[in-house]
Amino acid sequence: MTFVELEDGTKPTSAALMRQVVSHLTENRTRLREEWARRIGEAQLLTAMTREEIFAEATLIYDSYVDAIATRTLETLEAYAQDLSERTVPRGVETHEVLGMVLLLRDVLARSLFAKYQSDSELLDRVLDAYEPAANAIAITVAAGFVRERERVIREQQEAIRELSTPVLRVRERLLILPIIGAIDPLRARQLTEQLLRGIRAHRAKVVVIDITGVAAIDASVANHLVLTVEAARLLGARVIVTGLSPEIAQTLVKIGVDLRKMSTVGDLEGGIEEAEHLLGYTVVPTAKPAPA
Repeated sequence: MTFVELEDGTKPTSAALMRQVVSHLTENRTRLREEWARRIGEAQLLTAMTREEIFAEATLIYDSYVDAIATRTLETLEAYAQDLSERTVPRGVETHEVLGMVLLLRDVLARSLFAKYQSDSELLDRVLDAYEPAANAIAITVAAGFVRERERVIREQQEAIRELSTPVLRVRERLLILPIIGAIDPLRARQLTEQLLRGIRAHRAKVVVIDITGVAAIDASVANHLVLTVEAARLLGARVIVTGLSPEIAQTLVKIGVDLRKMSTVGDLEGGIEEAEHLLGYTVVPTAKPAPA
């Protein structure tokens, strides 16, 4: 993406004016950067960061900002926005803080240009006409890049949380347990299926116990998905035992017409494990009581 350069016959071109702007911003880098960092603090932006970190961030974006104006390209700023998001989203920095920070810089630099060219109103107008489209494009680029990367980071975090919250556990050879706790929506149901099928393949499981004791209720679409999960596991050579069915969930399964003969159900997790071990050929042998002394 580039900024458009306008020609104006006998008057300086927009490109020439922008070169003057870049020179001014470069020469006054220290003062303008310090003023900007101070205003960030006064506006209570980036509160999750220390003053030293804010100043370091101000240095990075100031230089990227001036580079974008000088080169009339936004690649550096796009890369910066991505890096900024990766570093600050886990610390709780919000989109409005980043946008506010960039708009403050635009204001600080515009005020500096006004002070420099205020004695020549016509030249000031032309300088601002050249500067403002570039400044607006920069603000949009940083905000959009930050939001895009922030959404990606959040999606990855949510995916990691879902995987951790519903682990596929290997109890013994060829036996897996999938304990499910909390609400199940269609998205989570699909993820559970994917995790379970990967676990069956990875561990060459023959029996899987899905425990839904911690699930209060499911709707018809999720109930159907549970049935499809059982069938998919069967196609991979594993038998599924569902434990912990509540009366409400049982009624939902009956209401939607699920053929319960295709689904092995046991009242609780302990009973489900016992049934699974029986299917795998394990025998529970009670230990002998020690003889009295």
